[in-house]
Amino acid sequence: MRNSLLLTAWYFPIKVVPWQAAIKMTYEETVDVVAEYSETVSSPSVTWNVPAVVRLKHMTPRFKKGIKYSDHNVKIRDKFRCQYCGAHMPGSDLTMDHVVPRSHGGPRTFENIVTACKRCNNKKANLSCDEAGMFPLNHPVRPKVLPIGMVDARRDKVPDEWLPYLEAFGMA
Repeated sequence: MRNSLLLTAWYFPIKVVPWQAAIKMTYEETVDVVAEYSETVSSPSVTWNVPAVVRLKHMTPRFKKGIKYSDHNVKIRDKFRCQYCGAHMPGSDLTMDHVVPRSHGGPRTFENIVTACKRCNNKKANLSCDEAGMFPLNHPVRPKVLPIGMVDARRDKVPDEWLPYLEAFGMA
């Protein structure tokens, strides 16, 4: 089966969830189904179309608190590019580089971590940007919002049912 796209109450894409979670949220009446796949799932008493896109009925506090730090969120913020050489690559080939090295007191925060390919991270090693002569292409900041956290959001990989909601925000 397929995944479902979760939208905020204002139709902004925020997350990809398993179809089972989308059905559970529909049953609990916390979301409205906006688009469905042709596939169905059945229990002894009911048959449901698998939700393709669901929208939260209300904004929940957990989405109001801001973006939590994670390596994956840094990769999304940096658009899966090495921040030193600019190479685009799969997330599994990227490493996390401390702009100010940990040995110099650098914290593990959005403001001090950037993505780097293994070659650039090894070259910079345990040096400051000045010492290594390597500076990030983009200054690391805590993002206010992140684009949808899909590893592969290419148009040919996204279900057709999602396209209107992703295109509206320039995500497909």
